[in-house]
Amino acid sequence: MLDEQKRIRCTIMRGGTSKGIYIMENQLPSDRELRDKVIRAIFGSPDVRQIDGLGGADPLTSKLCIIGPPTMKGTDVDYTFAQVSITTDVVDYTGNCGNLSSGVGPFAIDEGLVRPQGPITKVRIHQVNTNSLITAEVPVKDGRASVMGDCKIDGAPGTGAKIMLDFCETAGAVTGRLLPTKHEKDLLRVDDVGEVEVSIIDAGNPVVFLRAESMGMKGIETPKEIETTPKLLTKIENIRGCAAELIGLVDDRRKATAVTPYVPFIAMVAKSADYVDYTTSETVRESEVDILSRLLFMQVMHKTYPVTGTVCTGAAARIPGTIVNEALSKEADNRPEIRIGHPAGIIEIESSVEGRGLSARLTRAALTRTARRIMEGYVYVRSDVYS
Repeated sequence: MLDEQKRIRCTIMRGGTSKGIYIMENQLPSDRELRDKVIRAIFGSPDVRQIDGLGGADPLTSKLCIIGPPTMKGTDVDYTFAQVSITTDVVDYTGNCGNLSSGVGPFAIDEGLVRPQGPITKVRIHQVNTNSLITAEVPVKDGRASVMGDCKIDGAPGTGAKIMLDFCETAGAVTGRLLPTKHEKDLLRVDDVGEVEVSIIDAGNPVVFLRAESMGMKGIETPKEIETTPKLLTKIENIRGCAAELIGLVDDRRKATAVTPYVPFIAMVAKSADYVDYTTSETVRESEVDILSRLLFMQVMHKTYPVTGTVCTGAAARIPGTIVNEALSKEADNRPEIRIGHPAGIIEIESSVEGRGLSARLTRAALTRTARRIMEGYVYVRSDVYS
C-alpha cells in the first residue's frame, strides 16, 4: 500500500484567524509544475469539498506555508505562501497571508530552525512571495514556542501567547509602490457598475478600497448577506479585475479571476457604526471602532479580516486623501492604533506613515496574533501524482 503512496511530513497550525499546512521546502519537489500537482493533491483540489485531502473547503483553510533556509541576508527563515484554489487547478503565489505569518516564527522555533532565546525570541522572516521582511516576536517556554497566554483576538476562540508582528517593511510588497497608481484615489469605469472611485494601496498585499455605499452597502453586512447576493459579488469582482489591470497584475481585466484570484483584495469601507458580531451575536459599538470594513478575497467574503489587509488598511488610514482616511474617525488621529470593525469583531494595528504622496513611507505596521500547532505527522499523496 505504501508503495502506491508517498508520505510528506507536515504540520497543521492555526495562525491568527486562518488555518494552514506548514511543510519544509525539502519535502516538496523542486520542479514547479510537479510541486503544484503535489500541493493540489495534499489539499484535495480541485474539488468543492476537498474530500480527498487536507483542505477544509474554505479559502481560510486552503493555505500552505513552505518553510526553508534563509536566502535573504539578515533573516532566519524563508517563508513562501500558497493560496490553493478549491475549485480550479490554480496554486496562487502572488501575495502573502499575514495570519499564517504568525505561525512561521513558532514553527521555525519548534523545528529547530531558530534557537530560542527566552522569554521572547525574535524571528526575522523572509517573505518570499513579496521579497520583504516580517519581524515576529515569539514568546518561548522550555525551549519551545509558548501557546498559553491571555492574548485574545476576535475571530479565534480562547486566548493564547501574544505574538507581535511588524510588517513595516512590506510596503509595495507586490507592485513596488505604496501607491501603485501614484494617486490617493482613482476613478474606474467598470462593466455593470459604471464609474466608481477607489483607493489602491499596496502594503502587506495590495488592496482596492471603495466606499460601501457605492455598492449599496452599509458596511455592517455579514458574510452570508454578501455571499448570497450573486449580482453584488459579480460587480465587486469586476471592480477588482479592473483594478488588477490598472496596477499591472493582468493585461486584461477579464482574466483576473483566473490569473490572479488572490490579490488584490477588495474592501468596502464605511464610517464607524453599531453592528452585530455574527460569531457571538454581541453588539460591537460605534465607539469601539474607528472604521468599518468588509473584505473579499478569492471571490468570497473574508469571515474576519486578513492581517495583510489590516496592514494595508492601517497604511491607507494614515494617508490623507484616501477613501479610508476620509472614513476614519477623528479620534484615531490621536492614537497610535487603528481599530477596524470586521464581521467577527475588531482588529487593531499600530500604524504610521511619514511623508505625503509618492514620498509616503510606512514606518510602523504592528499587530498582535496568536498561533498554535494542532497536528504534526504525514500526509499521503498517491504515487501516480508524481508521474
